[in-house]
Amino acid sequence: MTILQMALDFATLAIALAMVLCGIRLFRGPDMPDRILAFDTLYVNVVALVILLGVRWQTPMMFEAALIVAMLGFVGTVALARYLTRGDVVE
Repeated sequence: MTILQMALDFATLAIALAMVLCGIRLFRGPDMPDRILAFDTLYVNVVALVILLGVRWQTPMMFEAALIVAMLGFVGTVALARYLTRGDVVE
């Protein structure tokens, strides 16, 4: 086992733990802003996990998937924040 594989294993476990903690905050959050922030952090962790899988599997397709997840997560976070502040998404 090389150093790179050990680092990838450790990073994958750390990101998986962060995703579990964000999921708990997403479902148990006391307020809606806490849930939106947990959703935002969760999609950032998903992007990091997809990039780690791309490095592990040595395929450039995973990096494109990470870009798509990042764009959709950003749009989702903006839509939720606008809905929370204004009551509607599109004016």
